[in-house]
Amino acid sequence: MPLGPLATLVATMPGWLDLVVNHDEIDINPPGGPKFKPQDWSTRTELLEQFEASLKKGREVLKATSDDHLLNTNWRMLSAGKVMSDQPRLYRDPRRSVQPFGSPPRPNLPCICGWNEAKVPAIYGPSADEGIAASGGTEGRAA
Repeated sequence: MPLGPLATLVATMPGWLDLVVNHDEIDINPPGGPKFKPQDWSTRTELLEQFEASLKKGREVLKATSDDHLLNTNWRMLSAGKVMSDQPRLYRDPRRSVQPFGSPPRPNLPCICGWNEAKVPAIYGPSADEGIAASGGTEGRAA
């Protein structure tokens, strides 16, 4: 995935809470319906504004809902009308609730950085590009 769409994906994730909390289902590929088109941006400032708006929306949605609604009502994800998932809006295991939204983009970032000859940032801990000293190791130690 190119870095621009990946950044848009990450910036808009908090706003997805509205889809899960306030709607009973979403069809990610509606038959004959409009396809999702993310909001365009051309500067880092515009992208950060999207993120801040998405974060604000996500917080407002969470403040306006209840634990009972999140835990005891189902939400469905469909693709072309076919049910892909029918689960409580919030799984009782927090790892299952959060991980699908936060993890997928991170593995793409090292590839994008490598292809563009940029240093790979620390996303799971220190990266090889940061050097051994950054990880608390000894200089000169073989990695």
